[in-house]
Amino acid sequence: MCNFLPYAIKKNGLIRTGRTLASFKGEYDHSIDSKGRVSFPARLRKYLPPQSQDSFTILKGLDRCLLLYPAEYWLGVEDRLARINEFQQRGRTVLRNFLRSADDLTLDKHNRLAIPPKLMEWANITNKVIFIGMGDSIELWSPEMLEKADQELDPDTYREMFENVMGDGSEQ
Repeated sequence: MCNFLPYAIKKNGLIRTGRTLASFKGEYDHSIDSKGRVSFPARLRKYLPPQSQDSFTILKGLDRCLLLYPAEYWLGVEDRLARINEFQQRGRTVLRNFLRSADDLTLDKHNRLAIPPKLMEWANITNKVIFIGMGDSIELWSPEMLEKADQELDPDTYREMFENVMGDGSEQ
């Protein structure tokens, strides 16, 4: 059974009301074949919005991982990017560096994604990849890079970050 979350909040630049959307969550390890193809996790596939029709946008993440957006959710990202002023240096730099690695992908008939070789190399992904559900997007990590990121985050720092992001930042 899918866990659907009701939305009445602004998410990725879109206000979603009166309907429910699935939330990608969980961690899934998968092997990559010699052609750079990886099976899309079945547990994540059931949360794909029907409008996306198995189409995605993949690009470099802000961490050393890849970001995967179903087509419907990518439209919200594009709406936010469209508000960036490309006539300012900062705006151009953000747009250029965020979008230069973006590529559109579609699941094949065996529910596999073919990850572009340049993106695999950048994220240090070789023969295994870890999918992490992030709500409206999915991160793809090499096991080694994820382990390194996990080791660099101590529990107290994570607790402080969580409290600041989810709360008002004050002690309860």
